[in-house]
Amino acid sequence: MKDNKGIQGWIRDLIEHPVKRKRDERSVLDETNSCPSCHRRLTAHELEATLYTCPHCEHHFRLTAWERIRITADEGVFQELSADIETANPLEFPDYEEKLEAAARKTGITEAVVTGLCKVDGHEVVLAVMDFRFIGGSMGSVVGEKIMRAMLVAAEKKLPMIVFTSSGGARMQEGILSLMQMAKTAVATQALEKARCPYFVVLTDPTTAGVLASFAMLGDVTLAEPGALMRFAGARVVAGTIREKVPENFPLSQYHMERGFIDLVVPRQEMKKRLSFFLKTHAPAQGGRG
Repeated sequence: MKDNKGIQGWIRDLIEHPVKRKRDERSVLDETNSCPSCHRRLTAHELEATLYTCPHCEHHFRLTAWERIRITADEGVFQELSADIETANPLEFPDYEEKLEAAARKTGITEAVVTGLCKVDGHEVVLAVMDFRFIGGSMGSVVGEKIMRAMLVAAEKKLPMIVFTSSGGARMQEGILSLMQMAKTAVATQALEKARCPYFVVLTDPTTAGVLASFAMLGDVTLAEPGALMRFAGARVVAGTIREKVPENFPLSQYHMERGFIDLVVPRQEMKKRLSFFLKTHAPAQGGRG
C-alpha cells in the first residue's frame, strides 16, 4: 500500500505540474495589480515598459505567443505559417473538441504554437513561439507538425530558426500520437543541420517533459529566461529515482546554466539584442551555416 501511494503521488505530480504552479500566473496580476513574487504594486505602464518583468524583483511573467512575437520580431514583418492546420480528435478522447474550442476562445489562437517568417533586428528568420495558455502549451500532433514544417521552411530557405518554448509536455488527449511528435521534431532539426542553418532555442517558463526532451534541447545555442522552470519530471519523481534529495532550485534556469545544461540565462529586456548578436555571429558567408 505504501508503494502504491508513492507511485500514485509521482503520477499526480506529473499530471498536475506545472498547472498548479503559482509563482508566475498572469491571473494574480490581473486580480491584485501586484507581483506574485515580491507582492509590490504594479501598473500597466510599468509592465509594458519592462516587457512584463517586475521592475522591483525582476520576476518574469509568462507572455502570450503574440506578445512574444511583438517584442521579438521587427514591427510589421511577421508572416504566419501553417495557420490553417486544424487539430482533430484521432483517439475520440471525451470532451477533447470542447477543450480545444474553449482554449481557442480564451487565447485567440488555434493551437499551442504560432510559427512564421519575420525579421529580428533586420535578420530574416523563421520563428516559432509556444503559448502555455493553450492547454498548458502541450504538444499534440498539430503542434509537432507546425514546428516541423517551420523547420523545413527554414532549411529550404537557408534561414536561421528561433524557437521560444513554453510547455507542460505531451498532450495526453492524443496519447501515443503526441509522444510521436518528440521524434518528429527531433528529426526535423536534422534538416536544419544538413542545410547548415543555425538553430536557436529560448527556454521560457515552464519548459518540461516531452518538449524539453526533444527539440527544445537540440539547439546550436540554448538560452533561457531568468527563473524559468525546466525539468523533465517533478521533484518527487527525480528524488525517488536517484534516491537523493534534490536542491530547491534544481528545476530553474540558473541552476542548469551553472551545470552546463544551457548556454546562457538572458533577461527579457536583453533577449532581442542577444539574439541579434548570435544571428550575426552565426551568419554564413553564402546561406546556411558557415
